[in-house]
Amino acid sequence: MSLDTGSSPNTFEARAVVPLAAAFVMAAVVLFAPQVLNDGDTWWHLATGEWILSHGRVPDRDVFSYSMAGHPWVAHEWLSETLMALAARAAGWSGVVILFAAVAGGSAWLLAQRLARDLGGLTLAAVTALSLACMGDSLLVRPHLFMLPLLLVWTLEMLAARDEGRAPHLVFAFLMTLWANLHGSYVFGFVIAGAFGLEALTEPGADRIKALRGWGLFGLASLVGAVVTPHGLYGLVFPFQLMTMTVLPHIQEWRAQDFSHVSTFVIALLATLFVCLGRGVKVPPIRLLLLLAVLFMALQHVRHQLVLAAIAPLLLARPLAEALGHERRDTRMARAWLIGFGVAVLTLAGLRLTLPLHRIDGLNSPVTALEHVPADLRAQPVLNGYGLGGYLIHQGVRPFIDGRADMYGDAFSADYFKATSPDPAALESLARRYRVAWTIFAPDDPAVAALDANPAWRRIHADRQAVVHRRVRPYPAGE
Repeated sequence: MSLDTGSSPNTFEARAVVPLAAAFVMAAVVLFAPQVLNDGDTWWHLATGEWILSHGRVPDRDVFSYSMAGHPWVAHEWLSETLMALAARAAGWSGVVILFAAVAGGSAWLLAQRLARDLGGLTLAAVTALSLACMGDSLLVRPHLFMLPLLLVWTLEMLAARDEGRAPHLVFAFLMTLWANLHGSYVFGFVIAGAFGLEALTEPGADRIKALRGWGLFGLASLVGAVVTPHGLYGLVFPFQLMTMTVLPHIQEWRAQDFSHVSTFVIALLATLFVCLGRGVKVPPIRLLLLLAVLFMALQHVRHQLVLAAIAPLLLARPLAEALGHERRDTRMARAWLIGFGVAVLTLAGLRLTLPLHRIDGLNSPVTALEHVPADLRAQPVLNGYGLGGYLIHQGVRPFIDGRADMYGDAFSADYFKATSPDPAALESLARRYRVAWTIFAPDDPAVAALDANPAWRRIHADRQAVVHRRVRPYPAGE
């Protein structure tokens, strides 16, 4: 198989067009694909942002649930949630998706533009397409997407520093402050900087004192920047506490990659192995270790595939270009291309605004089901499906549980997942302990069958999104 070596005029066109095409496609997907709003956590993130704007401060206690009311809560994504709420106030749900479309589109441009320096033609298009395709399942309107441009800018500066034989510019340490207030993934920044710093320190012939001083100062400044959050030093510990929770396998995004079927991720992984092994691609040892570490995390938790899809192409671009004979080139684009791109993107955003988004029944959005719950019943304790808690919060209903597993903790979450697995006795015990008056679960949730079989509960509504049960027998007195 012969791949484009990057020396033809068509390759130059590809290097100019692919970054803009990638940005346009990613923005369009977020603007118009219904799936980006399928995550139930979107609702409570938006509600948190509204709470912050209304109260002028970041909550440090639970203000939404009834089961954990007043319990300490680290709202570590507060800045993302505030931006979401501001976008919603400006243009409703259309404003929210436009905000995330800008983030996704900008990230795609950053990635493809950097790849275009080393790769061209079919290779550039293929690598970009596979990388963006692997990000597809992560294109959700949630704070984690704000991580993507920060991760790319950070990694690009590390690459530039190594190419130029210097330490990263100290101004990028301020990026860590922004990152730490937007999303807990800022920890990846330290891992990446540490890897490149170690490479600079161990490079043959390196001035180790200079490298240690430059990279060490940058690391220290970044550490100080990461502490500048409402949570202070505890914010540094929080991401590690989250990753050690034992109930994470119950949450889909924290599960391991499923290889029982062919997915986009599997195709990209096999294609990468095929080309790298077949063409003898050689990756510097420390960068290879970094790549393998991120790969391991992506295999262990599907949520980290987004990180791998962003970092792997950047680490492999230069070695792949050398193996395929691509030359490094200037990637400046003609003004006509930029003007055309700007017009196209503005047209997309304008179209989104002229077609306002109205949330209707959907995955994790039981609009009709909740409307069928009488107002007096809605005010009483509910036992809900894990993915439905966010919608309840947004609608002013205090849930039993929602996507803030870190706040609920291992013990509470384990009891919940055991009861709804289902364990009929545990389910009844949990309902009795919290005096649950009604329940709402997705139709395929195992708890639904257990509730149907229990004469103490009666269905009052069922549709494709949710099943609602009401307690029809009183709980034993004195329990």
